[in-house]
Amino acid sequence: MYIMSHTEDFIKDMYLRFGIMKPQHLNQLQLARRLGIKIFNWEETSRALFLKDKPYIFIDARLSKEEQWQDFCHELAHVLMHSGHQAWLPPLFIEYQESKANNFMYHACIPTFMLENLKIEDYFYSTVLKVSKLFHVEYDFAFKRLQKYIHNKTFMQSLHSK
Repeated sequence: MYIMSHTEDFIKDMYLRFGIMKPQHLNQLQLARRLGIKIFNWEETSRALFLKDKPYIFIDARLSKEEQWQDFCHELAHVLMHSGHQAWLPPLFIEYQESKANNFMYHACIPTFMLENLKIEDYFYSTVLKVSKLFHVEYDFAFKRLQKYIHNKTFMQSLHSK
């Protein structure tokens, strides 16, 4: 039995509302359009911002397609969950926002409900490679996501069996 976190539920609900049910449905341009976010490529570090209350995500065009998808999901978290300009926020609050955005990124790039459908049970090389290719993320990213997923799944099972 796997009990999803608030973040996992939020992503699942959002994706299902947009008809995103399979890894091949994941598309940053379509997701941005449906959420009313303007997305641009540029030659600097990826970032999200609001101008006149409209959200924008700028993606570093120098990155690989996998890294761009990962950055998009990180910046998407800032658009959906955060407010305020980080230049005026205390350092610990910025660290908190970045931690939350990184967590969101892993779940948005490789959603739990999709992993559940794939019945992933390990993070051996072949499994990680399969997930990396299926979700268009870097190998190390897929490895870390699968480690977290399997750890949480094992933890939930151990609680349920007591």
